[in-house]
Amino acid sequence: MGHVIGILHAKEILKVAQDNLAYYDRVLEVNRTRRQAGDISEVDLGRLELQRVQYESDVQTADVSLRTAKIQLLGLLNDRTPIEQFDVNGKFEFSEQVTPLEEFRAAALDARPDLKAALQAVTKSKTDHQLAIANGSADPTFGVDFGRNPPIPAYFGASVTIPLRVFDRNQGEKLRTQLDISRNQALVDADRAQVFSDVDSAYATIAGSIALLRPYRDKYLQQAAQVRDTISFAYQNGGASLLDFLSAQNDYRNIQLSYLNLVGSYLTAAGQMNLAVGKEVLP
Repeated sequence: MGHVIGILHAKEILKVAQDNLAYYDRVLEVNRTRRQAGDISEVDLGRLELQRVQYESDVQTADVSLRTAKIQLLGLLNDRTPIEQFDVNGKFEFSEQVTPLEEFRAAALDARPDLKAALQAVTKSKTDHQLAIANGSADPTFGVDFGRNPPIPAYFGASVTIPLRVFDRNQGEKLRTQLDISRNQALVDADRAQVFSDVDSAYATIAGSIALLRPYRDKYLQQAAQVRDTISFAYQNGGASLLDFLSAQNDYRNIQLSYLNLVGSYLTAAGQMNLAVGKEVLP
């Protein structure tokens, strides 16, 4: 699951890097025209062109990260498909609808295989203890005798033999199985506590990621785009400095990357929740 999320994450970062480079190239074309018209200096145009290296580097870095993530997944699958022909598709987004924590806990208690195994061990140890008690008990022996022995025409007799148990040779097995019950019950309690810990940790990460993602999606992304476009327009018309223009471009780039990283953290936490519960509860 983590390798799939890594590929989707890398694909989104590559797309954003390519879009940023394309946008910056359009800005450079406009400013080259301004330089020919004498509206900006050769030094300012040179600084703008040098800044393009950062966006080219982002594209190359994102491309390498994507290829590396694909190689890792192919290696895990033992697949020999060429990287250029291999791809992973899926949604790279978050959901605001979060199931209450208690429902995740209940689902985990029902589905976690390690907890089920521990409960089965308790049941088995109780059965073993009952068997040890049964093996240690002594049953009376009943006997019946009838026949004839002249001059007695016929006779009939019955007997009951009750063994006297001076020493119970199965007492050790009874004690051992009783200790197994206590030990396995303690393991159940420990596994149940681990289930709650795993679910609670994943839930806290999910809730924290959503709390950060909401303002990014509803405000910061749009605001960063508006500031970038406004400063770009102002700079092209002489209303903003080169420093303001470059700062706005960098802020937009950082906001986008932060948002994608948060979505990646959310999806990773969702995968951890599925593992903690023992089945898929989050898409």
